Amino acid sequence: MRTLLLAIDRHLSNFALNAACVLLAVISVLGMWQVVTRFVLSQPSTWTEESMRRLLIWCVMLGVVVAFRRGALVSVDLMLRMTKGVFHQAVRWVITLSSLAFLSVLLWYGINLAWRVRFQTFASMELSMGWAYAALPVGAALALVAVIAQHIDPMNEELENAQ
Repeated sequence: MRTLLLAIDRHLSNFALNAACVLLAVISVLGMWQVVTRFVLSQPSTWTEESMRRLLIWCVMLGVVVAFRRGALVSVDLMLRMTKGVFHQAVRWVITLSSLAFLSVLLWYGINLAWRVRFQTFASMELSMGWAYAALPVGAALALVAVIAQHIDPMNEELENAQ
């Protein structure tokens, strides 16, 4: 079971990292296109700014998955460094359970929010707002797997890179 969960997590984390990188590249291209249309062509693009905002939400939520998995989020690292044995395990459990609780709330309310706005459309495009808000539950669901995998097989980039 442990091996299967870590294999699933490895694929999901790699997917999230690659997707976030692609989205960041797309956002950069859209930003350049917006600058060109506004200042060179004198015909500002009406849809690029809104698209960039929505894609940035997806980029952040997918990036959070990787950050949770690698232990790269700001955490209670002082307590982790200062404790040993049972206390260290207790701190790790508190961090894991707190993260799972937060992500579960985000998943629950993210699904609710995405469902409620599914009939609204973006101001500049005929695209459902549900697609933008779907980043919350999707990112939270992927991050739940990452948090569990992080607890089972810790990678503490935050602690390793600290000085």
